[in-house]
Formats: sequence, C-alpha cells, structure tokens
Amino acid sequence: MKHLLVEIKARCVDHEQIRTHLQELKARRVGLDHQIDTYFRVPENRLKLREGTIEKSLIYYDRPNQAGPKRSDVLLHPVNDTESLRKILEAVHGVLVVVDKQRDIWFVDNVKIHLDHVEGLGKFVEIEAIDKDGSHTEDELRIQCEELMHLFDVLHDDLLTSSYSDMLLKKMK
Repeated sequence: MKHLLVEIKARCVDHEQIRTHLQELKARRVGLDHQIDTYFRVPENRLKLREGTIEKSLIYYDRPNQAGPKRSDVLLHPVNDTESLRKILEAVHGVLVVVDKQRDIWFVDNVKIHLDHVEGLGKFVEIEAIDKDGSHTEDELRIQCEELMHLFDVLHDDLLTSSYSDMLLKKMK
C-alpha cells in the first residue's frame, strides 16, 4: 500500500502537554505500542520491519534528512508473521540497526501523532499527515502538519533532520 506523508519529528520534553491538546481536539487514541524496528542494509532509502503490539509492518520509504515538514513516500505492507520475515531479511540484507521504542499513537482525522520514548535517545513527538487515496495534496498535508506543530508548541530548534535509526548509528560510532 502506497502512502504520501508530510511529517516532522521533534524532541519533546513534555508528552502530557501534547496529550492534553489531543484530548481537547477529541483525538482518537489507538494505544501504547512497544515497537521494535529492525532496519536492514539496502542500497538506497530505508527498509524496516516494525514488530509491535499494535502495528506490524514491512515499511520501505524515501524521505530527505531535513528539519521541518518533509515529504515521505512510503510503501507499507502489514505482516502477521514478523519473526519469520525478520529472519529472511536478516539473512538476505543484514541488520543495520534496531530501534526500540514505546509509542503512544493518536489520530486527528488523517493525521497520526506519535508520542515516542526511544531507548537510548529520549522523548520525541512525530506528526504524520497522511494521504492514502489521493484525496489530499502535499500542500494540504503540509498545512495540517504545521497547524499541529503550532498547537503543540514545537520549536524550530527541536525539529530533527534524521531518523531514530540514523541517530542511534551516529551514537554507536
């Protein structure tokens, strides 16, 4: 399944403030998901297997490393048997890095909000304005993302340019 996203990732000291805003917006809470994302060595872009208690998917995506709202082209395939698939991908590609996180998942319409606590990195917020069917333009998604950034008081200095996987790889060096 192909998706277009406009997203941000930012450091976040206070998840409770954002939860309060989400409750005021009558956002739908999906729940707390313990996710293990295994990134595999691929020639370009990113390939990861997400093994969670709520979300289980093989995800291939292309996203620039830049601060602020950015376009991300995503191919996502739900997976039931993540363990077997992980073993195959490990044998074929090799593991690049593993990201272990607790993720509180919320939705405001088509916008997904993650309140993340990433092992070894700390607390973050992600905002993903998602188009699954061509009903939203990239500009509309960008506006949705920016409006929630403003509501959540996400500062430009808190925005991240790289993924959790890149941050962990850098920390390991």
